[in-house]
Amino acid sequence: MAVVGELIRKESDGSISFGNYELAAKSKQDNFKHEGDIYKVKTFNEITKLEKNGSFVYESVPGTTVLGLSITEDGMSFGVEGKDSAQITVGLEEEAEYKITVNGKDAGTIKTNLGGKLSLSAQFDDSHHVDVVIKKA
Repeated sequence: MAVVGELIRKESDGSISFGNYELAAKSKQDNFKHEGDIYKVKTFNEITKLEKNGSFVYESVPGTTVLGLSITEDGMSFGVEGKDSAQITVGLEEEAEYKITVNGKDAGTIKTNLGGKLSLSAQFDDSHHVDVVIKKA
């Protein structure tokens, strides 16, 4: 299992990775600049949160590590790791339908609420890693 020791980092493919679910105390990093945007991450074993330009992007309870987060006009994709199953909420377009794929398997279609939030569960198996793809339906 991999955690992001520096809390947030740029990846060579243009994505970002963030979060450290192994931390016992809250840690945060502000003003992380990536491709013209400013990110803020808060993370520890109980929760992981990411904001982009002051807007909500990601939250998990308990805390997780997100690897290779890529945000596009029609959704997002990322790998997520953690110790226990996690409730994940992401920020997308308001009142839009999105198709969810978890580890390559169809997990259904979910409509975002008025705030654009979509929630899903990540059930970690022995590898403690789940790949998530969220695309506009």
